[in-house]
This record gives sequence, structure tokens and C-alpha cells, in this order.
Amino acid sequence: MAAGDLDRVMHLLAKLPGLGPRSARRGVLHLMQRRESLMLPLAEALAAAARSIRTCRTCGNFDTTDPCAICQDVRRDPGLICVVEDVGDVWALERAAAFKGRYHVIGGVLSALDGVGPEDLNIESLVARADTAEVTEVVLAMNATVDGQTTAHYIADRLAGAHVAVSRLAHGVPVGGELDYLDDGTLTQAMKARQSV
Repeated sequence: MAAGDLDRVMHLLAKLPGLGPRSARRGVLHLMQRRESLMLPLAEALAAAARSIRTCRTCGNFDTTDPCAICQDVRRDPGLICVVEDVGDVWALERAAAFKGRYHVIGGVLSALDGVGPEDLNIESLVARADTAEVTEVVLAMNATVDGQTTAHYIADRLAGAHVAVSRLAHGVPVGGELDYLDDGTLTQAMKARQSV
């Protein structure tokens, strides 16, 4: 591998979230030291994924099939749709095994500062999905950011005529969280969303 090839790999790795130039250099060094056992299999796996992974036209998830395995799973509740910002959120919810419905990835959040409007997100297909007799509830699982909450409110307004229940994830004190370490916004939201015992 020529020095130019190494620089290119380092430059590309540095574009990944959480990696900067120094982390990319360490990663490339690690790969080079384990060329046969790690680098070549990784290159083959990336090439195969680039060829076979596609975006599900129904929900926006990544899979080798379209519709994806989640959309095709007959054990999942087709009346329940969880709306998320990106595919990473689907993976997080699936890892927790806390949701047994189907998903809808909108591809980001509304952001006036970044010039992202409703037409830039996958919202119209969500409205069309929600307006079927099969769907009974839409769960808005947006991040607890200003843009995430603005997006959730916009989607709730768009779904007003769809005759579905619209809910959102609870926000507040995390399991195992200590009050002294929580920020003011989380404590305020937890107090507002308190439940009787």
C-alpha cells in the first residue's frame, strides 16, 4: 500500500462520527498490523454491504431486502408505528427489545438554521401510512432536543386528520439515574410527567 493509499484511508476514516485524524491514524495502524485477520475481511464485508444493503421503501430502515425484515415480520403489530429520526434510532430500540410494532425513519429533524424543511424529510409517506385502517397508533420517538421536539409537534399536527392515536416517548429521570447528576431540563420534564403510584 502506497503512502497515498494510507493517507486516503486515514482521510476517509476521519470522516466517520467520533473519529478525528488521530483516531483514524491509530485505526489504520491497527488494520495494517492485522492485515490478514482484520483488514482484508473488513474490506470484503464493506464491499459486500455496499452491494447488498438497500433502504426499505416502506419504513426507511437498512436491510438486504425491500421491504425490510422488520416490515415483513408477521409477529410485529402492524397497527403500531414508531417514528424515529434515523436508522441508528431503530437499532437502539431493537437492541432494547422494547417495541414490537413497525418503524418509520424520517431522515432527520426540522431545522430552520440548517435549512431543513418538511419537504426534506420522509413525512408525507408517514402521513399516508398512518391514514390506513390498519394503523391505530403512531409513537413519536424524537430526540429531546429543540429541533426534535419541533419535529414531533409538526408531525402530530400533520397526523391530526388521520384518526390515529399519537403518543411520544416519556422523558425524565433515567433508570439508575441520580438526581444530583441530571440537568435542569430533565428534572423539570420528569416533575411535569410524574405519575401516581
